[in-house]
Amino acid sequence: MRDGTVLRSNVFTPKGGGDFPVILLRLPYNKEGAETILYDQPTRYASACYVVVVQDVRGQYKSDGTFYPYRSEGTDGYDTIEWAARLPHANGKVGMYGFSYPGLTQWMPATLRPPHLVTIIPAFTSSDYYDGWTYEGGALYQSFTQSWPLDSIANSAVRRYPDGEALDAGMRQASKNLFSKWYWSLPLNKFPPLHPKDPRVAPWFYDWIKHPSNDAYWQRWSIRTRYPQVQVPSLNLGGWYDIFLDGTAENFAGVQAKGGTEAARKGSTLLLGPWTHGGTGRRSGDVDFGPDAAVAIDDLQLRWFDHWLKGARNGVEKDPAVKVFVMGANKWRTAASWPIPGTVNTKYYLHSAGDANTLTGSGSLSTSAPAGGAEAATDRYRYDPRNPVPSFGGRFQSSVPGGPHDQRLIEQRPDVLVYSTPALEKDTEVTGPISVTLYASSSARDTDWTAKLTDVSPDGTSMLIQYGIQRARYRDSLERPSLIRPGKVYKYTIKIWPTGNVFKAGHRLRLEISSSNFPMYDRNPNTGHAFGTDTRTRVADQTVYHDAAHPSSIQLPIIPAPIG
Repeated sequence: MRDGTVLRSNVFTPKGGGDFPVILLRLPYNKEGAETILYDQPTRYASACYVVVVQDVRGQYKSDGTFYPYRSEGTDGYDTIEWAARLPHANGKVGMYGFSYPGLTQWMPATLRPPHLVTIIPAFTSSDYYDGWTYEGGALYQSFTQSWPLDSIANSAVRRYPDGEALDAGMRQASKNLFSKWYWSLPLNKFPPLHPKDPRVAPWFYDWIKHPSNDAYWQRWSIRTRYPQVQVPSLNLGGWYDIFLDGTAENFAGVQAKGGTEAARKGSTLLLGPWTHGGTGRRSGDVDFGPDAAVAIDDLQLRWFDHWLKGARNGVEKDPAVKVFVMGANKWRTAASWPIPGTVNTKYYLHSAGDANTLTGSGSLSTSAPAGGAEAATDRYRYDPRNPVPSFGGRFQSSVPGGPHDQRLIEQRPDVLVYSTPALEKDTEVTGPISVTLYASSSARDTDWTAKLTDVSPDGTSMLIQYGIQRARYRDSLERPSLIRPGKVYKYTIKIWPTGNVFKAGHRLRLEISSSNFPMYDRNPNTGHAFGTDTRTRVADQTVYHDAAHPSSIQLPIIPAPIG
């Protein structure tokens, strides 16, 4: 690398003479294991006449240096791309692939415009490493940020130390006890399994906790602010139940609108399936989406590389820019851009008689705005961080079951407000980004508001579709937090990540409102203290308003002609 650090790679070269394009995978998960990952298989790509380079990133496995997430991936990626382009039997054209962190190792050098980079396939990855990777709506992505280091990047990095075997064993044991013990550990800034007093282990984790706002620490790595610097076309792969879904969609839309070349703008595509992190099959969570949901990603990637690196006229140039799997109908929808052109954003308003608590309450959803009268104007519940609403389904994490799961047990809790439409008279397709406008007050100086959309079948099954969170102190800005005044009504916008789902005739749309989704997100202690320092929590009394002056609602992206 440009600073003299040596990074090590496995290089797979086709048999016979000639020069070939290069495809590069950079990962922190051991280059020796790439062959076992379904669509990372280097020998398959080499046998298709590519020089394949698989590299351990800085500070991981065989590579020298110190691992610190994100910090060196831009320049290290640039230097590796230019080195790979000069390898024996390389023809100077380089493409990149890989999902999750290896998606990050593509986007970051792509913003630096290495001369020999031709295309990238960033899968299941994000657009920003603060928003949608480490935090969401100002809340810590706790399940991910604590489990990811313990079962991969922290323990693999410490193995090179004299006491590395013991450190590794301790972290692996802690990863098994996350839900039963360590997710509950306070304060967050002294998380014991990552050895807060040992700077060799995971100093970056404690830096993440020190920077709960989207400040300069995070902004130096953001992709979403650098789309004009991206000059190569990208194939963006993701899933409706992926932990980085929102960033995957945003990266495509951002490059299509602002990319630095015509090839980047017109050549980039988006593919979203009904999958959790890294999945490509027909089943997710409790739902079998049928054979059409399964995609052979390795074939898809080879077809993409054959077009962009070898000039093959194989139909890639005619593919629709957007292809998304619409659940419920279990069919693929194509479009020219994202969100889908012609989408009608429609508000469904919250109503109740003052007792929307649990699925047996009077909460309802309607396209009619509240107009006063006999309807109660508020719903109330108590949020106790010592007894948070549990995460069940959704974005896969090691201790949270992923994908769609029935939410009825959660909807029986008194700290969950439930609002449902009547049975739908016709199929209703919701495909695109979702948001909730919530008027609410709290007895606390800071708290959280969560929202969850489900699809309710005639038999009562309440299948998880998508969710989101908003921390009160970040209601106006992720850069500049401000505490709330107890008892004052504030307007909150809860960003719910995108989905694609047909709510069939006879089904109901359902919205859950609460203040926790744990351990997916950290529990707000309701104190208003500096983030990560609390050792104790407080109970908050929460009030949600839905009168004419405070029209709380969920905005859904309705496709006028649902896919059938």
